Amino acid sequence: MSQEPKKMKGISQEQLLHCVNQFRSVLETDNGDWTVKGFIDIAKNIYTISVDTKVISKILELMIFPALAAFAKENNYIMELSKEQNHYPDITFITKNKEKIALDLKSAYRTKSEEVSGFTLGAFTGYFRDRKSNKNITYPYEKYSKHYILGIIYSKSIEKVDERKIYALNNLEKIKSVVKNFEFIVQEKYKIASDHCGSGNTKNIGSIIKIEDLKAGNGIFSKLGVKIFDDYWKNYMTKEMAKNAELKNPPYSNIKQYLKYRNINNV
Repeated sequence: MSQEPKKMKGISQEQLLHCVNQFRSVLETDNGDWTVKGFIDIAKNIYTISVDTKVISKILELMIFPALAAFAKENNYIMELSKEQNHYPDITFITKNKEKIALDLKSAYRTKSEEVSGFTLGAFTGYFRDRKSNKNITYPYEKYSKHYILGIIYSKSIEKVDERKIYALNNLEKIKSVVKNFEFIVQEKYKIASDHCGSGNTKNIGSIIKIEDLKAGNGIFSKLGVKIFDDYWKNYMTKEMAKNAELKNPPYSNIKQYLKYRNINNV
């Protein structure tokens, strides 16, 4: 199993959460609507935004970067962005004590008043398993003392936006916001991880989906600890991975099966 991270002297969860909560005034209007209405061209025509989650996620990411850059400057931290879109993490903070802190930006929409669609928390193969690897990661995984998730939760607007319509700049207030009612979470990755993969066929770690549990960090591994989280996901297999390893089935597919597989009782 992996070693416990060194105790962090620099950035805390509370610092990051305070930073992003200050960002709220940039992100939403007084009534909770998103301040972003669309894209503008040089002729000052405004094209509305679709409810495509990838588009929304990217714009939110671009909007929050200046707030995080100001936070880093204020605290004399070095802030490095990932060199490639699919590299982990989105942001690396380096403190005055030379500690490296990973911060990954994620967004999810509410599916119910108390639940979200879920976050994907990064790969459980590649650099996650080979912790000395430089592939698809800014620094080797073992060099980071903390791995944080900054999650942005939002609601999709009930009112549909006509994506074919073009607006003039003086009609900006007539454009409906596609998302609204933002909440932020900042948690260590293992505290909000689930015991199943994220969406799709990608080999990514999934998250829990209850909003209160996300905010409080009450995930499956929160009490079990980061060592068990690391071991669970470093050895987790999809059915395809088990087949490629010439196994009939994966050794386990949930936390209950894992604990039995590892003969762990006193947790």
